[in-house]
Amino acid sequence: MTDFEPGNRFVLEELVSQIKAGNCILFLGAGVHAAPTENSKYIYPKAQRPLMANDLAQKLAEACDYQKKFPGEASLDLSRVSQAFEITFGLERKGLVDFLDDHLRNGKAPSPILRMLAALPFKIIVTTNYDDLFETALRESKPAKRPNVLVYNPAPTQPTTDISEDPTEERPMVFKMHGDLDKPESIVITDEDYITFVQRMSDKDSFHPIPQTVRFRMQRWPTLFIGYSLRDYNLRLLFRTLRWRVDPANYPPAFSVDRTPDPLILQIYQNQRRFISFFSYDLWTFVPWVYKEVHGKEFEL
Repeated sequence: MTDFEPGNRFVLEELVSQIKAGNCILFLGAGVHAAPTENSKYIYPKAQRPLMANDLAQKLAEACDYQKKFPGEASLDLSRVSQAFEITFGLERKGLVDFLDDHLRNGKAPSPILRMLAALPFKIIVTTNYDDLFETALRESKPAKRPNVLVYNPAPTQPTTDISEDPTEERPMVFKMHGDLDKPESIVITDEDYITFVQRMSDKDSFHPIPQTVRFRMQRWPTLFIGYSLRDYNLRLLFRTLRWRVDPANYPPAFSVDRTPDPLILQIYQNQRRFISFFSYDLWTFVPWVYKEVHGKEFEL
């Protein structure tokens, strides 16, 4: 796109080079389902988009009378509201998962952004999304890909299943770190779910909730965060935990696409510690640009 002028061309060239080589891990968050910007040529109808976190929290709150039960709370935190929904008589865990299914998967479709990302040569994808839209985009890409999908196992005495073969562009590994809607017990969304997940991060290798393949590559391959805000404490904790045995001087590069990165996180993670390079662009500009850089042509539906 001629109107896209990256601020740090050298850093972006490194990112594109690593993606082309298939040596970049894609971290995919819920922000990837955002509506197109006004100047985008791509279309993603509202009916096809999963609810974003704020809207989902509001819907959950309305369904369980949250603000009546807890008056005076100025903002709605998704994990806290989900916890309240889950303990409401008649709703409970099954009702929570069914609610998520209705608003995040049923009638939804992959966006052009997801289809572009699915067409890039990522071999390992880690996602905190519960839906299966990215897997659908992989299977519908041309040529079609056959994702090896692994889902977080919350059982404390069992490890999350790992793959038995190296991931490839044609058969990429997709690890659903916060669960899958088809496995209700795997969903990480309430406060208690997050506490359990963080506790599991200290498990021994034989019972670790993150597959060894992901942990091994996270210490060696660059990482690209798409659809996240690194203001999220849980995400920063995960990022640091997965690399805690690596000397900071040997950290592989990490990149985050965030149109409005938090100034404090930007100062610490990019300017001081050099952990992550931030690209302050919206996804509907950035992802088409990366697609064109990798494939030499613009994406066509």
